[in-house]
Amino acid sequence: MTEMVLPNDTNTLNNLMGGKLMHWMDVVAAIAAQRHSNSIVVTASVDNISFKNPIALGNVVTLKSQVTRAFATSMEVYIEVFAEDIPANKKYASHKAFFTFVAVDKQGKPIQVPELVPEGETQEELYAGALRRRQLRLILANRMDPQDATELKSLFDLDGVSKKQ
Repeated sequence: MTEMVLPNDTNTLNNLMGGKLMHWMDVVAAIAAQRHSNSIVVTASVDNISFKNPIALGNVVTLKSQVTRAFATSMEVYIEVFAEDIPANKKYASHKAFFTFVAVDKQGKPIQVPELVPEGETQEELYAGALRRRQLRLILANRMDPQDATELKSLFDLDGVSKKQ
């Protein structure tokens, strides 16, 4: 998805407002999830968004999204944001995040989604890390007991203290 930063999209420093960018990220991620599931999707969670570089008024913003893993009814989507100052011939990475979507029927009830088969090294890495990120999200939302986080046990001991120093 490509957008241009217009005056109404900016803060008092003439940079793209974070909320506007989050809206665009939600839209592009929802499209990827809808394409994968061939259904209506709703945003279930947003991991922390890394604000690496500001995006200035007049810049062109390109958002790329891909489903990294599908679970029973949910999908993790990875979003990368790039900004481009066309007159200066400068393009740079700006933001990235993981969003989670749930596929639903017309009544809003969760429905099954197709399995995702990763292709290529980058997709395989994102796929492998998705289960750890999912378990961490569920723990932080108090929807999973840390003792049940099988993928995180390799990173943390039973008391939650990191084993890797």
